[in-house]
Amino acid sequence: MTTFEVHTMESAPAQSQPVLKEAKQKFGTIPNLFGVLAESPAIVEAYASLGSILNKSSLFSPTELQIVLLTTSFENNCEYCMAAHSAIASMQDVPQHVTDSVRNGTAIQEPKLEALRTFTRLVVQMRGVVSEPDIEAFLAAGYTKRHVLEVVLGISLKTLSNFANHIAETPVDASFQRFAWTRPESPANA
Repeated sequence: MTTFEVHTMESAPAQSQPVLKEAKQKFGTIPNLFGVLAESPAIVEAYASLGSILNKSSLFSPTELQIVLLTTSFENNCEYCMAAHSAIASMQDVPQHVTDSVRNGTAIQEPKLEALRTFTRLVVQMRGVVSEPDIEAFLAAGYTKRHVLEVVLGISLKTLSNFANHIAETPVDASFQRFAWTRPESPANA
């Protein structure tokens, strides 16, 4: 079995160290995802850069952004990212019922937020080949064409980390353990 190291500042390649330093300043520690990605300076930089771009340019509220990231992680069955983004959602005061709905694969009570969850789910499941009625339903819920493309950006960010976590079997950080997640056997409204 191939084992991937969770790098520390000391063990990471020199080119990955600036990103790890920034992650440590931002989070107070180096999340295991960053430690694993540090094996490749290119991927750790890409992940950090995409995340920064999404956070500073997005039209989405923190709640909406976490819906996109959690829904993508749900669809890609990424236990690491579901735990991590559930923790982040908690820190950002995302309503618990919203996080719970996404974690359980069930409809969110608020129609606009449910439209976002549904559209994100469809884009992931259909690999971007969504129908015109799917796009129109998303726009009719109060989103814009820019939102459509920012869903794609959020999915891109999470797909990068979801796939890397699957391959590396990234261990969930101790600080995310209380948000540990496994996919429900049969989500009611997935």
